Amino acid sequence: MRIGELATAVGVTTRTVRHYHHLGLLPEPERRSNGYRDYSLRHAVVLARIRRLTELGLGLAEVRDVLADDAGRDLAEVLGELDEDLARQEAAIRERRERLRVLMADAEQGRLPAEGPVSPELTAFFREVAEQDGEGYASAMAAKDREILALIETGAPPEVRETLLASMRAAFEAPGAVERAHRAYALLDALADADPGDPRVEEAALALAECIPEALVPDGADADGRDSFLRAFYADFAPAQAEAVRRTLRIVTGVTEGRR
Repeated sequence: MRIGELATAVGVTTRTVRHYHHLGLLPEPERRSNGYRDYSLRHAVVLARIRRLTELGLGLAEVRDVLADDAGRDLAEVLGELDEDLARQEAAIRERRERLRVLMADAEQGRLPAEGPVSPELTAFFREVAEQDGEGYASAMAAKDREILALIETGAPPEVRETLLASMRAAFEAPGAVERAHRAYALLDALADADPGDPRVEEAALALAECIPEALVPDGADADGRDSFLRAFYADFAPAQAEAVRRTLRIVTGVTEGRR
């Protein structure tokens, strides 16, 4: 058989056959005098087995182990590992579908936050804040805060996410927390077109510092923005707002260091 006939017989492409030759999975046959490869039935049998193994989900390195003359890993062992991996994927899919079900239910009831999708826990927290915060929830700076919380949650490990949410909930439930947040957001919103030297910048920084839980203060934070993430963070605000946030970070990191 020529390569095209072999590929057709097994249901793969000639490129796949050549790739398997390159990887050493499929031995190359002798060439005829005219230069064409001459494939035997044995090549078709091996190629068909490779196809069946890859369709089960085995990687090509695992297929090589199964096909190796020295036996490599036993096929039963490889299939067992594959089954365990598929079970993990299956559990992950069930978890994702459950999360999706909750998000869809929230969307149908108009409770899905604009920053979504976020975790069900953060969705619930945003909903609680919206219900108690009233008009303050619509503040432009409040929306930025929620975006940052969603960003932190996305990149943080589970234990950090739990600590973050617990800290935010505790801060929100503290007496006068909603009123303090309203004032801080209003002051920051008012700086949208202000100059960084505006005297209201310091007032906004002090007000915002009163709202930030200590657990949210990053260790070793560089308030001046030499860190690339902080530079991008400040750049997302108007100049006066960025200066207020910069001063806030100086205040809270100073307070945190004093507590230590």
